Amino acid sequence: QVQLVESGGGLVQPGGSLRLSCVASSSIFRIVTMGWYRQAPGKQRELVAAITRGGSSNYADFVKGRFTISRDNAKNTAYLQMSGLKAEGTAVYYCNTNMFGSEVWGQGTLVTVSP
Repeated sequence: QVQLVESGGGLVQPGGSLRLSCVASSSIFRIVTMGWYRQAPGKQRELVAAITRGGSSNYADFVKGRFTISRDNAKNTAYLQMSGLKAEGTAVYYCNTNMFGSEVWGQGTLVTVSP
């Protein structure tokens, strides 16, 4: 079973930037689509961005133009570069993949956007 480990969260001021990383424990990472989700307090988890094994990406409307998803298959790592962060971006951010029909989630990394 592959494991996903996120890092890079923290406290950032509105308008600031952070880069999140998600490292997979298996090289099977290279053939799967990776996604970043977030869950704000009291809200449902929602998709932020996803990237296919070939590098095609899609974004939620609320982050378009501000966030960039990328991957480095040689490092089994996916990234989420976040810019122009807003207070409503405060959430736990999770990386995700679907492997052989099973959803795999990391433990999450907390991003707090506050003055």
